[in-house]
Amino acid sequence: MNSIKVGIIGCGSITRFRHAPEYADNPYVDEIIFYDRNTERSQALADEFGGRIAKSVEELWNDPEIVAVSDCSSNETHHIITSTALRKGKHVLCEKPLAVSVEKAEQMIKAQQESGRKLMVDHNQRFSKAHQKAKEWIASKELGDVLTFKTSFGHQGPEHWGVNQSNATWFFKKDRSHSGVAGDLGVHKIDLIHYLLDDEIVDVQSFRGALDKMDENGNPIEVCDNVVSVLRTKKGRLGTASFSWTYYGSEDNSTTIYCKKGILKIYHDAQNQLIVETKDGEIINYQLEPIQTNDNQTSTGVIDAFVDAIIHDKEPAVTGKDALSSLKVLEQMLK
Repeated sequence: MNSIKVGIIGCGSITRFRHAPEYADNPYVDEIIFYDRNTERSQALADEFGGRIAKSVEELWNDPEIVAVSDCSSNETHHIITSTALRKGKHVLCEKPLAVSVEKAEQMIKAQQESGRKLMVDHNQRFSKAHQKAKEWIASKELGDVLTFKTSFGHQGPEHWGVNQSNATWFFKKDRSHSGVAGDLGVHKIDLIHYLLDDEIVDVQSFRGALDKMDENGNPIEVCDNVVSVLRTKKGRLGTASFSWTYYGSEDNSTTIYCKKGILKIYHDAQNQLIVETKDGEIINYQLEPIQTNDNQTSTGVIDAFVDAIIHDKEPAVTGKDALSSLKVLEQMLK
């Protein structure tokens, strides 16, 4: 397979800033077909990125030339769109969180297994150079075993990032977002901890609330805008996690890993994205790449990894089962 045509379902901000430009830059992708219920939105992206539009989702399913699909729909339809795409013979890159419940995510994994197609989930933090370098350090055991960790992900909220720049955003709606900031930002960091530590979070104690955000009618939003959790992994590591839509200053996307012989600080410093501090006082600074933020859109590497898995028939870098294990932790956080 030398080149592929891809479809994108849902033409909001995640498509405009991440999926579409990264497919357009990928040498193996020769056409993007956009579908959105709002035809003006899909046409605008087709004009911007040099693709074409599908007038209906059935047109996209029934096009034998479309090999793969990005599911960029809102959370509550992932299990329907991704499962249908797989059963129609398409490989799928699904946005996170995988689904609004573990039960629905399991339906998607069943569809993937029965179809024999690839399912990858957009947990993009695995692809950042600082996180990959930190994983190398942890795996090498040069700093000894990991004991504890803390991780944060917060910014000013999706109403500043979404396509309409409005408090009417679907992220604030219980029936569409389901999990609020936990599913928007938190699930990224759950996946990251699983990846970095080669471990799994098994015990969760959590506080959450809608502390500040208001919807378009001036009422408190129906989902959480802040979550603070205490976590324990299968291998006995202890950690804390904070996720927020109310960090009204610069974005925080930092993680600290405390080992027996030193500390790894990831995305604490704008210049040195990874700082290694050893027990005996040595400091090693890595200048790798800035973290992608809503204000600084850079290539995530996710699209390239997805296309590479299709072209070279490899297992995707983030499988449905990986995403399911993160979703199980997310459900515990929301209990």
